[in-house]
Amino acid sequence: MNYNINPSAIEQESMAIIERNIPALLDLPAGEQAIIKRIVHTTGDFNIAPQVRIHPLAIEAGLAALKSSCTIITDVKMALAGMNRKKMAELNVTAICRIDDPEVVARSKQTGETRARAAMLFAAPLDGDIAVIGNAPTALFTLCEMIEAGLASPALVVGTPVGFVGALESKEVLMAMNKVPYVTVTGTRGGSTIAAAVINALLYMI
Repeated sequence: MNYNINPSAIEQESMAIIERNIPALLDLPAGEQAIIKRIVHTTGDFNIAPQVRIHPLAIEAGLAALKSSCTIITDVKMALAGMNRKKMAELNVTAICRIDDPEVVARSKQTGETRARAAMLFAAPLDGDIAVIGNAPTALFTLCEMIEAGLASPALVVGTPVGFVGALESKEVLMAMNKVPYVTVTGTRGGSTIAAAVINALLYMI
Protein backbone atom coordinates (compact mmCIF):
# COMPACT_ATOMS: atom_id res chain seq x y z
CA MET A 1 0.00 0.00 0.00
CA ASN A 2 1.25 3.46 -0.91
CA TYR A 3 0.68 6.19 1.65
CA ASN A 4 2.08 9.60 2.49
CA ILE A 5 4.79 9.75 5.15
CA ASN A 6 5.71 13.44 4.83
CA PRO A 7 4.19 15.36 7.77
CA SER A 8 4.01 18.71 5.98
CA ALA A 9 2.41 17.16 2.92
CA ILE A 10 -0.08 15.26 5.07
CA GLU A 11 -1.10 18.45 6.86
CA GLN A 12 -1.42 20.42 3.62
CA GLU A 13 -3.58 17.73 2.09
CA SER A 14 -5.72 17.58 5.23
CA MET A 15 -6.35 21.33 5.15
CA ALA A 16 -7.21 21.18 1.45
CA ILE A 17 -9.73 18.40 2.14
CA ILE A 18 -11.29 20.49 4.91
CA GLU A 19 -11.64 23.48 2.59
CA ARG A 20 -13.28 21.35 -0.10
CA ASN A 21 -15.78 19.90 2.35
CA ILE A 22 -16.56 23.17 4.15
CA PRO A 23 -16.55 25.79 1.37
CA ALA A 24 -18.23 28.34 3.67
CA LEU A 25 -14.91 28.62 5.51
CA LEU A 26 -13.48 30.62 2.64
CA ASP A 27 -15.95 33.43 3.38
CA LEU A 28 -14.51 33.92 6.87
CA PRO A 29 -11.53 36.05 7.90
CA ALA A 30 -8.21 34.21 7.67
CA GLY A 31 -7.77 33.94 11.44
CA GLU A 32 -11.17 32.38 11.98
CA GLN A 33 -10.55 29.99 9.10
CA ALA A 34 -7.29 28.89 10.71
CA ILE A 35 -8.89 28.16 14.09
CA ILE A 36 -11.85 26.28 12.66
CA LYS A 37 -9.66 24.23 10.34
CA ARG A 38 -7.42 23.24 13.26
CA ILE A 39 -10.45 22.15 15.26
CA VAL A 40 -11.87 20.15 12.35
CA HIS A 41 -8.45 18.63 11.69
CA THR A 42 -8.03 17.65 15.34
CA THR A 43 -11.46 16.05 15.63
CA GLY A 44 -11.63 14.59 12.13
CA ASP A 45 -15.18 15.90 11.98
CA PHE A 46 -16.50 18.37 9.41
CA ASN A 47 -19.76 18.73 11.35
CA ILE A 48 -18.12 20.46 14.29
CA ALA A 49 -17.33 23.58 12.25
CA PRO A 50 -20.77 25.26 12.71
CA GLN A 51 -20.46 24.82 16.48
CA VAL A 52 -17.30 26.90 16.79
CA ARG A 53 -17.87 30.35 18.25
CA ILE A 54 -15.14 32.99 18.03
CA HIS A 55 -15.55 36.36 19.75
CA PRO A 56 -14.83 39.27 17.37
CA LEU A 57 -11.78 40.29 19.44
CA ALA A 58 -10.53 36.79 20.25
CA ILE A 59 -7.83 36.48 17.62
CA GLU A 60 -6.47 39.99 18.13
CA ALA A 61 -6.42 39.54 21.90
CA GLY A 62 -4.87 36.09 21.72
CA LEU A 63 -2.10 37.14 19.35
CA ALA A 64 -1.29 40.22 21.43
CA ALA A 65 -1.06 38.14 24.60
CA LEU A 66 1.20 35.56 22.99
CA LYS A 67 3.46 38.24 21.52
CA SER A 68 3.70 39.77 25.01
CA SER A 69 5.01 36.48 26.43
CA CYS A 70 1.88 35.75 28.45
CA THR A 71 1.26 32.72 30.62
CA ILE A 72 -1.20 30.06 29.49
CA ILE A 73 -3.15 28.49 32.35
CA THR A 74 -4.88 25.17 31.64
CA ASP A 75 -7.42 23.19 33.62
CA VAL A 76 -5.79 19.81 33.03
CA LYS A 77 -2.39 18.52 31.92
CA MET A 78 -3.75 16.99 28.73
CA ALA A 79 -4.19 20.45 27.22
CA LEU A 80 -0.53 21.22 27.92
CA ALA A 81 0.57 18.10 26.09
CA GLY A 82 -1.05 19.17 22.83
CA MET A 83 0.45 22.65 22.57
CA ASN A 84 3.42 23.46 20.34
CA ARG A 85 6.16 23.96 22.90
CA LYS A 86 8.74 25.02 20.30
CA LYS A 87 6.56 27.92 19.12
CA MET A 88 5.80 28.88 22.72
CA ALA A 89 9.50 28.89 23.60
CA GLU A 90 10.23 31.19 20.65
CA LEU A 91 7.76 33.68 22.14
CA ASN A 92 8.86 33.09 25.74
CA VAL A 93 5.33 31.91 26.54
CA THR A 94 4.90 29.73 29.62
CA ALA A 95 2.12 27.18 30.06
CA ILE A 96 1.15 25.84 33.47
CA CYS A 97 -1.44 23.61 35.07
CA ARG A 98 -1.92 23.82 38.84
CA ILE A 99 -4.20 20.83 39.28
CA ASP A 100 -1.51 18.84 41.16
CA ASP A 101 -0.31 21.71 43.35
CA PRO A 102 -0.40 20.73 47.05
CA GLU A 103 -2.63 23.66 48.03
CA VAL A 104 -5.06 22.78 45.25
CA VAL A 105 -5.22 19.14 46.34
CA ALA A 106 -5.67 20.18 49.98
CA ARG A 107 -8.49 22.62 49.19
CA SER A 108 -10.27 20.05 47.05
CA LYS A 109 -10.15 17.49 49.86
CA GLN A 110 -11.33 20.05 52.40
CA THR A 111 -14.23 21.49 50.38
CA GLY A 112 -15.21 18.49 48.26
CA GLU A 113 -14.99 20.58 45.08
CA THR A 114 -13.21 19.48 41.93
CA ARG A 115 -9.49 20.07 41.73
CA ALA A 116 -10.07 21.86 38.42
CA ARG A 117 -12.20 24.44 40.24
CA ALA A 118 -9.68 24.83 43.04
CA ALA A 119 -6.82 25.18 40.55
CA MET A 120 -8.63 27.97 38.73
CA LEU A 121 -9.19 29.84 41.98
CA PHE A 122 -5.48 29.66 42.77
CA ALA A 123 -4.61 30.84 39.25
CA ALA A 124 -6.03 34.34 39.81
CA PRO A 125 -5.69 37.07 38.65
CA LEU A 126 -4.65 35.82 35.16
CA ASP A 127 -4.08 39.45 34.19
CA GLY A 128 -3.41 39.53 30.46
CA ASP A 129 -2.91 35.77 30.34
CA ILE A 130 -4.77 33.08 28.37
CA ALA A 131 -7.03 30.63 30.17
CA VAL A 132 -7.42 27.29 28.41
CA ILE A 133 -10.20 25.03 29.72
CA GLY A 134 -10.64 21.91 27.64
CA ASN A 135 -11.99 19.38 30.06
CA ALA A 136 -13.66 20.60 33.25
CA PRO A 137 -16.92 22.57 33.21
CA THR A 138 -16.40 23.44 36.88
CA ALA A 139 -13.19 25.25 35.93
CA LEU A 140 -15.02 27.33 33.32
CA PHE A 141 -17.93 28.11 35.65
CA THR A 142 -15.41 29.20 38.29
CA LEU A 143 -13.45 31.35 35.88
CA CYS A 144 -16.62 33.09 34.72
CA GLU A 145 -17.53 33.81 38.35
CA MET A 146 -14.05 35.21 38.96
CA ILE A 147 -14.29 37.46 35.91
CA GLU A 148 -17.71 38.73 36.96
CA ALA A 149 -16.37 39.46 40.44
CA GLY A 150 -13.33 41.30 39.09
CA LEU A 151 -10.96 38.66 40.44
CA ALA A 152 -9.63 37.58 37.06
CA SER A 153 -8.95 39.43 33.82
CA PRO A 154 -7.60 37.04 31.18
CA ALA A 155 -6.82 38.37 27.73
CA LEU A 156 -8.55 35.37 26.15
CA VAL A 157 -10.55 32.37 27.31
CA VAL A 158 -10.42 29.19 25.26
CA GLY A 159 -13.36 27.37 26.81
CA THR A 160 -14.13 23.97 25.33
CA PRO A 161 -15.02 21.69 28.26
CA VAL A 162 -16.59 18.40 27.27
CA GLY A 163 -19.31 16.23 28.76
CA PHE A 164 -22.95 15.94 29.76
CA VAL A 165 -22.87 17.69 33.14
CA GLY A 166 -22.25 21.41 32.92
CA ALA A 167 -20.24 21.55 29.70
CA LEU A 168 -22.97 23.05 27.54
CA GLU A 169 -24.14 25.37 30.33
CA SER A 170 -20.68 26.64 31.26
CA LYS A 171 -19.98 27.60 27.65
CA GLU A 172 -23.31 29.38 27.42
CA VAL A 173 -22.39 31.39 30.54
CA LEU A 174 -19.07 32.34 28.95
CA MET A 175 -20.72 33.56 25.75
CA ALA A 176 -23.60 35.36 27.49
CA MET A 177 -21.24 37.11 29.89
CA ASN A 178 -19.35 38.60 26.92
CA LYS A 179 -16.81 40.31 29.18
CA VAL A 180 -13.68 38.77 27.69
CA PRO A 181 -12.78 37.51 24.22
CA TYR A 182 -13.36 33.77 23.87
CA VAL A 183 -13.21 30.77 21.59
CA THR A 184 -15.63 27.94 22.33
CA VAL A 185 -17.60 25.06 20.85
CA THR A 186 -21.30 24.97 21.61
CA GLY A 187 -23.07 21.96 23.06
CA THR A 188 -21.60 19.01 24.92
CA ARG A 189 -18.67 18.47 22.57
CA GLY A 190 -15.21 19.74 23.33
CA GLY A 191 -12.03 18.43 24.90
CA SER A 192 -8.43 19.27 25.65
CA THR A 193 -7.30 18.41 22.13
CA ILE A 194 -9.64 21.06 20.73
CA ALA A 195 -8.45 23.62 23.27
CA ALA A 196 -4.82 22.92 22.39
CA ALA A 197 -5.64 23.14 18.69
CA VAL A 198 -6.97 26.68 19.17
CA ILE A 199 -3.74 27.76 20.86
CA ASN A 200 -1.67 26.13 18.13
CA ALA A 201 -3.68 27.90 15.45
CA LEU A 202 -2.87 31.22 17.13
CA LEU A 203 0.80 30.30 17.51
CA TYR A 204 1.05 29.41 13.80
CA MET A 205 -0.36 32.84 12.88
CA ILE A 206 2.69 34.54 14.40
